[in-house]
Amino acid sequence: MAGIINRRDLEFQLFEVLDTESLTARPRYAEHSKETFLAVLDTAEAMATEKFAPHNHKADANEPTFDGRSVSMIPEVKEALKAFSEAGFIAAAHDFERGGMQLPVVMTQAAFSLFKSANVGTAAYPFLTIGNANVIHRFGSEAQKEKYLAPLLAGRFFGTMALTEPQAGSSLSDITTTATPNADGTYSLRGNKIFISGGDHELSENIVHLVLAKIPGGPPGVKGISLFIVPKFRVNDDGTLGQRNDVNLAGLIHKMGYRGTTSTMLSFGEQNQCVGELVGEAHRGLSYMFHMMNEARIGVGMGAVMLGYRGYLASLDYARERPQGRAPNNKNPAEPQVKIIEHADVRRMLLAQKAYVEGGYGLCLYCARLVDEQRVGAGDTAKMEASLLLDLLTPIAKSWPSQWCLEANSLAIQIHGGYGYTREYPVEQFYRDNRLNPIHEGTHGIQALDLLGRKAVMNGGAAMKLFVREAQQTIAEALRDATLAGYAAELDAALGDVAATLQALGPVLATNPTLALANAVLFLEAFGHTVIAWIWLRQALAAQRGVADGIAADADFYRGKLAACRWFYRWELPKTRQWHELLRSLDDTTLNMKPESF
Repeated sequence: MAGIINRRDLEFQLFEVLDTESLTARPRYAEHSKETFLAVLDTAEAMATEKFAPHNHKADANEPTFDGRSVSMIPEVKEALKAFSEAGFIAAAHDFERGGMQLPVVMTQAAFSLFKSANVGTAAYPFLTIGNANVIHRFGSEAQKEKYLAPLLAGRFFGTMALTEPQAGSSLSDITTTATPNADGTYSLRGNKIFISGGDHELSENIVHLVLAKIPGGPPGVKGISLFIVPKFRVNDDGTLGQRNDVNLAGLIHKMGYRGTTSTMLSFGEQNQCVGELVGEAHRGLSYMFHMMNEARIGVGMGAVMLGYRGYLASLDYARERPQGRAPNNKNPAEPQVKIIEHADVRRMLLAQKAYVEGGYGLCLYCARLVDEQRVGAGDTAKMEASLLLDLLTPIAKSWPSQWCLEANSLAIQIHGGYGYTREYPVEQFYRDNRLNPIHEGTHGIQALDLLGRKAVMNGGAAMKLFVREAQQTIAEALRDATLAGYAAELDAALGDVAATLQALGPVLATNPTLALANAVLFLEAFGHTVIAWIWLRQALAAQRGVADGIAADADFYRGKLAACRWFYRWELPKTRQWHELLRSLDDTTLNMKPESF
């Protein structure tokens, strides 16, 4: 059976491409070393393999149920999460003083990626809890931190984020949940939320909801949104649990994937007894929640990568073991059949998967490394630049893997042939699970509008200029390598296309944003492919250094990296030229199509 990761690839990405070991020179991480980082990965891989992976299929086949009073699910989920919490993974990035490991974010993301690969449904509960705790840690009062943060980091409480409402969807300006001030400083909430992952269960002592709501009399639209802590059970000042809060499960939503994660409809204040606490200042809730949402978007991208990765590893194993057919120049039926990995078209599909998942992995880990630079970079300039790059790349990190690692899952099914869409093989579940990610935390269309309408042009295009500077440094290094010089030139041309498109669309964004943004998704794809081409060139440079070091045991691994880079530059990056031509033409086909003509 295929494993949950190619561990050699993970270590290559962390230590040969991202130079994660150098973070131990920063004061915050000085007590760590490469050895401690590897030990964390060892623990995560063993726990993910032994506690999470075995019930992945079982949780998919046995969804949580609600009997009108409580939610039930298979016991293995709670057992796995207990082990995860006791090992300290929820608190891993937090200070030693708070019971954390004080690990770099890139290491916590690398470790957590193994749990997502093993069982994305079970991993969703701590994923949401970590994001929830990070918001309270950053924006909560000292009293709120004292009351909620420790039990969240210990895994006694789990957390959610409650944004979406039935009538509003992704349009948060249209939410109607209200929060009315009380004399004691608390707020009474009333409203309904939908698609709240982990919104109810019996896995923890309490569930801490972070809820977006509007205080009556506040500004209209998103400027009037505030953020509230609303626990399932009220928490007394001494940390003990009080009475049940007026938060009720209205029903479970049954999805095609992530079936092990409860997806809920929640009702707040049916009895006018729902008590919440304001986080930070009134009317600034959306900016606070975006801290969790942006973290979640990178996490969604990582989840998409790992599902794609599992499918790739499964189809690679299958292709190496499954005999079928013969070489085109062998028509002798008496000759033994060859393994299907010997067929060129199967290798094409495997190469495509490898390029998508290992490229996406590199991007998500790079973004996690940017978070570390944002926090502990050498000086204010380095921190500011890391923030700019992270702003620009977050839509790509969320959406590119959600599209192309899903395509990897489709190819994994194709390689399995008829077995691929049967439940006896795991690749059909990986596809179903991954199909949710193009929608999770903002659709492609939303991410595209954010990228083209805001991120790429903000502050005079400062973030895009910074990305180009980083890419040009990689290009300059690759130009000195005869094997990679051609790729460097192609990446340089692709960057030129991005610049030309932004130059053409810039004035239109100012005068006719509807037209300029009509095909924003295509810009997301074109720029995303360019970013991944850069990620692959970085990996190719590291592989070339590895080849030069002459480690015989790694020769095939490095050759595989160089082949995947070649494939991406031959088969994928050339697509962007046509996409840019179409973008610059300001095609208005979609705008001119009347709704009644469909």
